[in-house]
Amino acid sequence: MITNYKVDIEKGLIIPSQFMPSPNYDDRPKNTEIDLIVIHCISLPPAIYGGPEVVDFFQNNLDEKDHPYFSEIIHMRVSSHLFIDRKGALYQFVPLDKRAWHAGESNYLGRENCNDFSIGIELEGIDTDVFEDQQYETLAKVIICLSTYYSSLTEADIIGHSDIAPKRKKDPGNYFRWDYLKELIQKYK
Repeated sequence: MITNYKVDIEKGLIIPSQFMPSPNYDDRPKNTEIDLIVIHCISLPPAIYGGPEVVDFFQNNLDEKDHPYFSEIIHMRVSSHLFIDRKGALYQFVPLDKRAWHAGESNYLGRENCNDFSIGIELEGIDTDVFEDQQYETLAKVIICLSTYYSSLTEADIIGHSDIAPKRKKDPGNYFRWDYLKELIQKYK
């Protein structure tokens, strides 16, 4: 296996990642098995990359005066377990054993409330743009790491936000290279 990521089970953190705690999480239902990875994309302001705004948003520190769009989302309380920026750097907001608020109203194969049993991974980007190779590389290695610690996760259990909320969401979008991600997972295993 070609990955330098490990899970600290006691803390629920992926090592190495930069832990930036979000208050937007709660406990998963008791005896819930984590068996789904949901891939999202986000950039703040929309289509602008590289700033601290995504971190600020997930930590409820966004300043609505910084951009007109922020006044539309300032009231939202959302998070994700993980975030991969354009350079492939990995950030963590919520411990893996906790329920991050990333999926919203959702359904996967007849199961409601996907936040209960999934890990949310955000990629810095928008659903109408390509993602960087570094992002795919980090994502593949993180998925391998997660599947090592959560044996219930399979390649079939890696889906997009659009798969669980098709009426509301389009991410990660048509430019997301699912085949390339699968190739990298096989390469790094």
